Amino acid sequence: MKLLQNKCEIEIRIERYWDKRSGDFSKLRRKELESENYAPWRDLILSRLKNKKPLKILDVGTGAGFFAAILSKEGHSVVGIDMSEGMIKAARETLAAYKLNAEFIKMAADSLDFPQESFDAVVSRNLTWTLPDAMEAYREWHRVLKRGGILLNFDSDVGRTEFVKKNTEKDVHFDVTADMVKECNDIKASLRISTHTRPKWDVELLKNIGFKVEFDTDISKIVRKDKNLVYDDLQIFGIYGEKC
Repeated sequence: MKLLQNKCEIEIRIERYWDKRSGDFSKLRRKELESENYAPWRDLILSRLKNKKPLKILDVGTGAGFFAAILSKEGHSVVGIDMSEGMIKAARETLAAYKLNAEFIKMAADSLDFPQESFDAVVSRNLTWTLPDAMEAYREWHRVLKRGGILLNFDSDVGRTEFVKKNTEKDVHFDVTADMVKECNDIKASLRISTHTRPKWDVELLKNIGFKVEFDTDISKIVRKDKNLVYDDLQIFGIYGEKC
C-alpha cells in the first residue's frame, strides 16, 4: 500500500473528489431523511446523547447535512463542518428544504478553528476512513469538547475494501463514474488509516487521548431499515466516547 506523504496533496484530492460527488451524495441523503432509516438514526443518536436538550453540537464531515438535519429538528444548536465546499452548499440546501437551521463552515476535521471546550457533543458519520490524519482529528475533537462531552462516530472499516462499479441500480456506486470509483480507491489506498483494524484502532486511540469509550461493531441492522435504499456490504460500527 503506497501512502501519500504530502498531506496537502491528499487533502486537495479528497476535497476535489467530494466536490464532484456532492450532487449525487445530496440526493442519497435526502432520500434517507425521508426513509424508514430516519427514526432509528434519530433514536440511536438521542439515546447516546442521554436525551439532553438543547446541546451545542459539532457535526464533523457533515456532508449533505444528514445528522445536522436530524439534530436541528430535535432542537439542538448545530455547527456542521466539511472540507468540501460542494458538500457545504448541499448541506445548506438540505436544511433549507426542510426549514431547519444550522451553521455550516468549510473546515478540515483535524484543524478546528474553535476554542477549547466549545461543544457539548461531536458527531460524525462516514468520515474518519477518508481522513489524512485521523489521529490528529480525534485529538482536535477531544480539545473542543467540554468535560463530560459526548463523541459519536459512525464509520466502517473501509481500508481493505476495493470498491467496484457495477452497472446495476442495486449498486451503491451506480451513479458514480468508473473514473471516480478508481479515484476513491486510489485515495483510500494512500491513507494511513486504511492500514488499521477498525474500530479496534479507534477505541484504543480514543482511550489514550482521554475518552471513556463504548462501541458496537455493527449497527447496520438497526439503522438500515428501508429496503428500498441501496447499501454497500460494509458493517457500520458505532463508537461512543465521553470526555474524561
